[in-house]
Amino acid sequence: MLPCQRKTRSQSKMRRSHNAIKPVHTVRCPNCNSPKLPHAACARCGYVRPGLKIKISEEE
Repeated sequence: MLPCQRKTRSQSKMRRSHNAIKPVHTVRCPNCNSPKLPHAACARCGYVRPGLKIKISEEE
């Protein structure tokens, strides 16, 4: 079946407005001050929260 009336360009763009790519939110690591994702371990130093640190192997 076909729609009874065609959607206008503005209606189509308004419908797709939530499909836009959103920027990635980053926070500063309190230990080494490098950017990291919130609620994730730091890629540089392995800091997660006070008292918890993940061991990161150094690649050379």
